[in-house]
Amino acid sequence: MLTLATLPHLIQSGDIDTVVVAFPDLQGRPVGKRVTGAFFLDHVLHHGIEACDYLLACDVDMDPLPGYEFANWEAGFGDMNAVIDPHTARPLPWLPGSALVLCDLLTMDGEPVEVSPRRILRRQLERAAARGLEVKCATELEFYLFLDSFSEASEKHWQGLVPHADTIEDYQLLQTSREEYVIARIRNQMLEAGIPIEFSKGEAGIGQHEINITYGGALEVADRHLVFKNGVKEIASGFGRAATFMAKWSMDTAGSSCHIHTSLWDAVTGGPLMAPGEREHPASGFSPIGEQFLAGQIFAARQLAWCFAPYVNSYRRYVPDSWAPTAVVWGEDNRTCGFRAVGARAGRRVESRIPGADVNPYLALAAAIAGGLWGIEHELVLEPAFNGNAYKADDVPRIPSTLPEAIDNLATSEVAAEAFGPEVHHHLLNTARQEWAKANSVVTDWELARNFERI
Repeated sequence: MLTLATLPHLIQSGDIDTVVVAFPDLQGRPVGKRVTGAFFLDHVLHHGIEACDYLLACDVDMDPLPGYEFANWEAGFGDMNAVIDPHTARPLPWLPGSALVLCDLLTMDGEPVEVSPRRILRRQLERAAARGLEVKCATELEFYLFLDSFSEASEKHWQGLVPHADTIEDYQLLQTSREEYVIARIRNQMLEAGIPIEFSKGEAGIGQHEINITYGGALEVADRHLVFKNGVKEIASGFGRAATFMAKWSMDTAGSSCHIHTSLWDAVTGGPLMAPGEREHPASGFSPIGEQFLAGQIFAARQLAWCFAPYVNSYRRYVPDSWAPTAVVWGEDNRTCGFRAVGARAGRRVESRIPGADVNPYLALAAAIAGGLWGIEHELVLEPAFNGNAYKADDVPRIPSTLPEAIDNLATSEVAAEAFGPEVHHHLLNTARQEWAKANSVVTDWELARNFERI
């Protein structure tokens, strides 16, 4: 495994000629610079690189947005310092001769950039650690693979795309064999990059796949998610194929999820804390602190919904009977619920089925942990498990159905205000509001087709 200690030797031997120095932006994408090996050793390894702070104040199109206090035109869009996290070095096998390091962001005065996604997650982990808790997580990512390349999809204006399957391939081995030339490359090269892949499988949509990564510490999981998602696109592109992690690329097929698994562990002993003791038999199947952790996530789910569904398209996924949840309830191994309790003993955990594949993993994990800690701090009582079909349930809270509803909930969220603090809360809220403003500045194809002649 490549480490920051072995990287200089690989550069000097010529095995590595390029180091990708990166950090996550607000959309959960890696941004940064490609640095030559020699310059990395001489200047970047111990000092980091500088990058414009507008990278934490722009949208998916890289347009600088108004309304931010952290970075704006009035302040001149200055620099930040990206300082290497020594635990993040890894090879990028799909980019021969390249290695990757991830960075934490500091102001030019050496203070942490509190609104940076990695820092937002670190703050929640620090809050957990202060209670003697370690949070372990996993993110299950789904995506669609197409026969079209990215450039062909763009030329077609993303209409009439051809999925790399003509039938639903959920658990199907014959159909997925036809896609193994891409999927096997993803599995194997992710392993070479130090990302512990467990398995791949066809999913419930036509051309849809899921590749599972082993659970771990929350920050490491978010970093793996970042590398994996970008790597899937790069590997697919190398074969002339496109892959998308949109929450809902077509209303005719299933959405793509990012189920988030969370569990609590003792930070001192390393022991699991979610399951009850041997002589305890609670109806929930959780320990008292596990019940509070789940109750907090349920309590915060509507308030922090934007962290799990940040775009207009995200809300297209919440369709009844679609495998995406609509009810903010929990059930024992019940996939119709927003929260699904799974596993036993050391494997006991909470699966949130609310996030889509379009999430920023750092913000989504930070929100899940913030909600869980709220439940512990306020000693929330866990309601009994929901039984039956939660899609058809009466009198249960529902996941926000639109981005504006989620924005309103975030704006008044007591969980966000307390857990994130005013600076981060404002930054995230402005990001959400600016995304909605951008969406409202566009006339869609659907509007033209529906209204051009008929009204």
